[in-house]
Amino acid sequence: MVALGSVCGLLLLIIVRASRSAGIGFRFASYIDNYMVLQKEPSGAVIWGFGSPGATVTVTLCHGQKTIMKKVTNVKAHSNTWMVVLDPMKPGGPFEVLAQQTLGITNLTLRVHDVLFGDVWLCSGQSNMQMTVLQIFNASKELSDSAAYQSVRIFSVSLVQAEEELEDLDEVDLSWSKPTAGNLGHGYFTYMSAVCWLFGRYLYDTLQYPIGLVSSSWGGTPIEVWSSRRSLEACGVPDTRDARVLQPEIKPTKNECESEGPLCPLRRFFRDVSVTGPSSHSVLWNAMIHPLQNMTLKGAVWYQGESNANYNRDLYSCMFPALIDDWRQTFHSGSQGQTERFFPFGFVQLSSYISTNTSDYEFPEIRWHQTADFGFVPNLKMPNTFMAVAMDLCDRNSPFGSIHPRDKQTVAYRLHLGARAVAYGEKNLTFQGPLPKKIELLTHNGLLNLTYDQEIKVHRQDNKTFEISCCSDHQCKWLPAPVNTFSTQTLILGINACLGTVVAVRYAWTTWPCEYKQCAVYHPSSTLPAPPFTALITH
Repeated sequence: MVALGSVCGLLLLIIVRASRSAGIGFRFASYIDNYMVLQKEPSGAVIWGFGSPGATVTVTLCHGQKTIMKKVTNVKAHSNTWMVVLDPMKPGGPFEVLAQQTLGITNLTLRVHDVLFGDVWLCSGQSNMQMTVLQIFNASKELSDSAAYQSVRIFSVSLVQAEEELEDLDEVDLSWSKPTAGNLGHGYFTYMSAVCWLFGRYLYDTLQYPIGLVSSSWGGTPIEVWSSRRSLEACGVPDTRDARVLQPEIKPTKNECESEGPLCPLRRFFRDVSVTGPSSHSVLWNAMIHPLQNMTLKGAVWYQGESNANYNRDLYSCMFPALIDDWRQTFHSGSQGQTERFFPFGFVQLSSYISTNTSDYEFPEIRWHQTADFGFVPNLKMPNTFMAVAMDLCDRNSPFGSIHPRDKQTVAYRLHLGARAVAYGEKNLTFQGPLPKKIELLTHNGLLNLTYDQEIKVHRQDNKTFEISCCSDHQCKWLPAPVNTFSTQTLILGINACLGTVVAVRYAWTTWPCEYKQCAVYHPSSTLPAPPFTALITH
């Protein structure tokens, strides 16, 4: 038998390729592979896989010919799984991870190489998260720039459904890889997620150490499919949508591309918002999130909500915080406590789209419910969260439909500002737009005074962005409240249109509140838009 202390330099052992077909009884989990990023200190990374019952597994971390650490465990008889937690590591690499199974006189060894330690982020949601770099503005430049980010590694989960929670991923679209124009722009709505990639790239620019990005998203999906049954039950969500509808196969046409090059693969038409993906509750949680639970994470980012505009919309303010808490608990437990119990969770507040629906309150309500009806995050129901406002990033000419705006750079940039402030504790960083902290009714002057929590810049004045709820004879209706005057931190609205009692005020409460980056109120130095809000007025 070969001494384990010298395992890093040996080539005489039976080296079994680290893939899902590696031996009948001994393999790494599906996402333990070459080029992966493992979570750095202060957490320990989890390495796990499957083996033969009764066998001993020794996991060795190597740097060149040097053994950094060894961990020994046994294969659990009831699950045929093994798991070790590595000691916390500083960011950097590359390293090699070897796992040797010993059963009697038989040794099998698995090896993965070019492993880095850094921060691992999980990205999930529906089609706006699923859009690839190929689909966004300046795609050619973004794809060519990827060569400078070889320490930002990417991984993409296959689109799979399951009725019960899976222990490991059933399929992988893109194993851990260094970024290339080919795997960042593989196609439309495939891999790799543009928001996820750009978010990680911006983080790398700031942190200057490896970033691992795990993309698990599926277009046209409501939040219920990404939620566990227990979190849905906690919100009283009725399981009424049993039919599972797969995306139709979309045939490309010859004349949709101007070139045959790698930046112009066979094109897919955009998915209309009414065309849904899987809708049976929990099926993507079971197949695309739960199998990742043993992974040690730094945090997660989320872009979803469009498919709940007309489905359980009123329950979203419960379902979204419940999903966040359930994911946190699951990953904390699955990683043996290595993923923080309240790990940072970021999300994108919905952008705008041209709606053919006669009602104009669905998107505004979802945006509000995304914040658990606070209008901002973090808040009491959503601690350690951050949000990127995107309602001003509309794209009426998007070839993928206006519901799929192409400016994902600004989305990711705003998202990464939130991560820097909330996840990394960067001080004196403006990461969200201004919100009113005081609302004062000046009835005798026919004015409503809004005092904001930070300086404001008024990009434009109109008669419809702000509205007041005017009540008379037990009936209320929303009326325009034009901007009268404004200063550094205050904005005054005219309310003379109300002949009754003003009971509430709201801002940007429409599906399409403004043209591209032309909403009414921004932070003056950072171009961060004020988020939409609604507030009751106390008399």
